[in-house]
Amino acid sequence: MAEIAFRGVNKIYPNGFQAVYQLDLSIADGEFLVMVGPSGCGKSTTLRMLAGLETISSGDLLIAGQRVNDLHPRARNIAMVFQSYALYPHKTVQGNIEFPLRMAKLPAAEVKARALEVARMLELEPLLQRKPGLLSGGQRQRVAMARALVRDPVAFLMDEPLSNLDAKLRVQMRAEIAALQRRTGTTTVYVTHDQVEAMTMGDRVAVFKDGRLQQVDTPQQLFERPVNTFVAGFIGSPSMNLIAARMEPADGGPALTVAGERITLAREIETRFDFTGDDRITHIGLRPEDVADPQLVDADRRLHGRVALTELLGREQMVYLDLRDGTRLVARLRADRRLRPGDDIAVGIDPARLYLFQADGRALPYRQG
Repeated sequence: MAEIAFRGVNKIYPNGFQAVYQLDLSIADGEFLVMVGPSGCGKSTTLRMLAGLETISSGDLLIAGQRVNDLHPRARNIAMVFQSYALYPHKTVQGNIEFPLRMAKLPAAEVKARALEVARMLELEPLLQRKPGLLSGGQRQRVAMARALVRDPVAFLMDEPLSNLDAKLRVQMRAEIAALQRRTGTTTVYVTHDQVEAMTMGDRVAVFKDGRLQQVDTPQQLFERPVNTFVAGFIGSPSMNLIAARMEPADGGPALTVAGERITLAREIETRFDFTGDDRITHIGLRPEDVADPQLVDADRRLHGRVALTELLGREQMVYLDLRDGTRLVARLRADRRLRPGDDIAVGIDPARLYLFQADGRALPYRQG
């Protein structure tokens, strides 16, 4: 196990395309860090630089305090699991697990003992004599993990390892991977485009966009205190509503003009944000689950619109509402509130649940605490 550190790392390809910009990121010994972001954001390139499969254009990569920029991948003692399991079809499960140890020319008795230990940990013992063609997707994924884990690496790297599995199996496997990491304590870096995976698995989550690290923090902090509109809109399912707004002074506290309507803010919101220079606010953020029942808020904290679409989700429903200026707002409401497309309704705004963003996309500074 080891601490990993990127210090001002850049990746520029020969054609001039820059995939990663000035990356500064530290991963603690034994930490489970998830890198998340849309396709092409630089997360997989970062993982491949860590593995030694991509060269670093500039900056330093440290593993356990040692600069490894020019160290051969095999010498880094890092194990990697790809989206493609890349199992040897002619070898049994046991043969696949033992392969890296045999390549390292370890004694046969040690090879067998370590392979059986890892197979037991991943509940693969009944499958040891089968070949990959006779395994399910989830079983093959566990074999790929076992083959990586048997080497006793200093770090475990995973690049979209669950992408080929169906939805139910993905949920099961991400729980198994998280539990395995807790048991082994191996430093793990996991890449995914699925923010639900990121939020449920990682000790911390690093959010990337266009080759730049946007924010790295615990899942809860990312959800509650996003630093900009990208993180706010990317983290959370369904996505946060981001709506153009204008801040204005008013008696009893600041007010917002949203979709042509005036929303009075509670002074309590000032305990969350630094309001120096209120005119910086250009957008508000409101999560669908935070849209309030209009009967529970004052009349000057409501927005009005027309229902465009509803999606019933058991005891809840997703309501897609077109506000008076045409802005689309998504609300998660109780299913017993019977709504149909074309209905004119009001929704409540709880100022304590709003997020405030400036013209450059950054969140208004949060107060400490």
